Amino acid sequence: MIRYALNCDHGHGFEAWFGSSSDYDEQSARGLVECPVCGSGAVSKQVMAPSVSGTRKSAASADMAAKMQAMMMEAAREVRSHVEQNFDYVGDAFAREARDIHEGRSERREIYGEATASDVRKLREDGVPVAHLPGLPPDKSEVH
Repeated sequence: MIRYALNCDHGHGFEAWFGSSSDYDEQSARGLVECPVCGSGAVSKQVMAPSVSGTRKSAASADMAAKMQAMMMEAAREVRSHVEQNFDYVGDAFAREARDIHEGRSERREIYGEATASDVRKLREDGVPVAHLPGLPPDKSEVH
């Protein structure tokens, strides 16, 4: 796993974890990396100093990093599971339905679905509360 410090074109700074540097490059090229604050897809890596540690600390650090990764993946699974069990899935009609709920044209309820980064940005600009739902981490039994 590799952690990148990222910036969007609106100056929001955030961090994200990727399996490798090529994973970041691939996801960025496909438009899958976006700012969690504003939804902008114009994201770039910040300059970062590499983390260097001695051999004693590296085993403990690697163990701690693995535990933290497992904890974060479990939290992502729990969040996603809660949303899927308790919210209404509206598919690719998410942006329209979120706006309709916000403006009182549709029944007030919790929803989830798909939206483009552009749609999310417009919703946020108009004061419609939206949040990115974490994708499901790979199932441990499927990882080689």
